[in-house]
Amino acid sequence: MPKLLFSKMRFYTIKDLMQNVKRPRRSDVILNRNRRKKDIQCHMVQKMNDETYSSNLSLQTDHKLYPTLEELLRDKKYLAVFRSFLQSEFSEENIDFWLSCEDFKSTASMDDLGWKAEGIYQKFIQPSACREINVDHHIREKIKSTLEQPSLSCFDEAQKHVYLLMERDSYPRFLHSDAYMSVKNKSRTLWYI
Repeated sequence: MPKLLFSKMRFYTIKDLMQNVKRPRRSDVILNRNRRKKDIQCHMVQKMNDETYSSNLSLQTDHKLYPTLEELLRDKKYLAVFRSFLQSEFSEENIDFWLSCEDFKSTASMDDLGWKAEGIYQKFIQPSACREINVDHHIREKIKSTLEQPSLSCFDEAQKHVYLLMERDSYPRFLHSDAYMSVKNKSRTLWYI
């Protein structure tokens, strides 16, 4: 019997405590939920605005901090490091194709255009080429049709396609790689010496 009294006594104690707690009315609960929703929505809008501003800011500062892909391709030191980075990703055929196209465009002799164009096509463009690049069927066929009378611009579309591939895919990863950071830091050290 004493156990029963103890449990009843405990129950009454909790009940007594509950009387002191003010219970919210249903309308208060609904108003609080709506207020929280509005606060969350305002917070989300503010956060989105902050993120948009910071991402725009980071793009602007990134542009100043990092060279463009075009600048990188003109610098022999960075080009060598970028090429070895692409080798580590098994996509060095992209940079090799791009460089071959640049060399092709600088061809002075019209006699050399034919065999150089054929070599680039066999090495990079034709299906199942040893270093085949990723271009669509239409570009591939267009290049194939110009091989009989190649011009200095016959690989322009494919070169642009590969350049954009590198710019969007490999290049951003390269900028955050240890290889790039190492060369960048060496350049700074040499600059200050």
